[in-house]
Amino acid sequence: MNTKEKNFISAVVYLHNDGARAAEFCRAVAAELDAHFAQYELVAVDDACTDDTVESLRAWGKEQSAPLTILHMSLYHGLENAMNAGLDAAIGDYVYEFDSTQLAYPTNCIFKAYQTALQGNDIVSVCPRTTRSSASELFYKIFNANSHSPYRLRTDAFRLVTRRAINRVHASSAHLPYRKAAYAACGLKMADLVFDGRMTEKQAGRFNLAVDSLALYTDAGFKVSMGITLCMLVLALVELLYTVVIFFTGHPVAGWTTTMFVITVGFAGLFAVLTIVVKYLSLLLDLTFKQQKYLVESIEKLQK
Repeated sequence: MNTKEKNFISAVVYLHNDGARAAEFCRAVAAELDAHFAQYELVAVDDACTDDTVESLRAWGKEQSAPLTILHMSLYHGLENAMNAGLDAAIGDYVYEFDSTQLAYPTNCIFKAYQTALQGNDIVSVCPRTTRSSASELFYKIFNANSHSPYRLRTDAFRLVTRRAINRVHASSAHLPYRKAAYAACGLKMADLVFDGRMTEKQAGRFNLAVDSLALYTDAGFKVSMGITLCMLVLALVELLYTVVIFFTGHPVAGWTTTMFVITVGFAGLFAVLTIVVKYLSLLLDLTFKQQKYLVESIEKLQK
C-alpha cells in the first residue's frame, strides 16, 4: 500500500560553481523526497557556472527517475533573481527553496518542513540555532524593528512555501528583490523550524540586498531620511535665530548678517522641501510596489 504524500513537490536549488557538491546535495534531497512523496521534481538553477557543476549534475540526472530541470541563466544574475527564475519554472503545490548546497542540517528536516506546512503554515523556514555573523544579526534586528509583519526574520538554511504564498507575493509585485522579506510581508502564516548547527558560507552581494530590503519592506529608510532632513532643518533654523540675535545684540561684520540670513533661510527652505519630497517618495513607493491594500491570512467558514 502506497502511503506517500500525493501533493506534487518542487525543489528549486541554486547553483553557482558548486562543483561535485551540487550532485551530492541533489542526491540527498531527491532521496528524502522520494521516500515521502509520490510525485516531485528538481529544478536546478545554473547561475552561469564556470566549473564542472552542470556536468556532474547531468551525470547524476541520468540515474534519477524523477524529473530534473536545469535552468541555465544567460549570465550571472545573483541569488535572488536566479531563484525567482527557478520559482517561475517550478509547478509544485509546495516548493522547497534551497539557496545553498551546504547541507548543514539533518535531511529529515526536509519532510518536517512539509509536515509543519500541513498545520496551516504557508511559509516554513528551517533555521540554524546559531546565527552566522554579527552583521546578519544587526540586519535582522533593524529589519524586524521597522517591519510591519508580525513574523521575525532570521537566518535560514532553506524554506518551504505553498503555491498560495508564491501567488500572493507575485500578485503584490512581479519582481521580488528579497523573497524572504516578501513572504514575511505577504500576510500569510509563517513558522520556523530550528536545528542544531549553523550556516558557515556567505554569499556575495548581500549588503546591497540588505539596503534594498530595508528600503522596500520596512520604514527604516523613511525614518532615517526624515530624521536627517528634520535635523538639518532644525540646525538651519537655529543658525537663522543666531544670526538675528547677533544682528540686534552684537557687532557683526558689515554684510555678514545679510549673507548668513540668506544662506540660513535658503537652507531651511531646502530642507523643508526635502522633508515633503521624502514623504511623497514614500507614498509613491507604497502605491507602486506595495499594491495590496489589505492582506487576508485565511478564511474560515462555519456550518451548522
